[in-house]
Amino acid sequence: MAYTAEELYDNKTTEEIAAHVKEILRLLGENPEREGLVKTPERVAKSLQFLTKGYSQNGEDIIRAAIFDEEYQQMVLIKDIELYSTCEHHMLPFIGKAHVAYIPNGKITGLSKIARVVETFARRLQVQERLTVEIRDCIQNALHPLGVAVVIEATHTCMQVRGVQKSNAITTTSAFSGAFLTSARTRNEFLNLIR
Repeated sequence: MAYTAEELYDNKTTEEIAAHVKEILRLLGENPEREGLVKTPERVAKSLQFLTKGYSQNGEDIIRAAIFDEEYQQMVLIKDIELYSTCEHHMLPFIGKAHVAYIPNGKITGLSKIARVVETFARRLQVQERLTVEIRDCIQNALHPLGVAVVIEATHTCMQVRGVQKSNAITTTSAFSGAFLTSARTRNEFLNLIR
């Protein structure tokens, strides 16, 4: 979803965040007036607003904007949805992909809406575990399908560039509802399709 600068960046908020970033640079021992850093506080402010734009979006409204009657009752799977989120513990990125499936119950939604829901919840300060559940619950509550399955695989830069420094570690989380929770056959079909 594309945004204009006016929609995404509130000038007053940008200025307030930039003032704090400038002070952080000073506390780190940098000169915020140095040529290479003069515009950095504003850039960081706008970057943070972009990375957290999901707070101003409602996932259920996104789905409800495109619900259609359809008697299809087999699995609908959108896999390898790129996601970029920010770890709430260190405010560093985690990057990965989401695999999302649902089984319609008389209603379907536009395929892009599922990707937009992933984007909405990813663009907040997050932990991967909660992100997985929020995507599942949003689709379940808005569409009332027979079941929802979500698997997220991501790498966390807070583990790669600081702390334990394990660059190849991948975190996988899952959340299921309805038929994906009660039927091992349905869940296994989903897991085989995303392999």
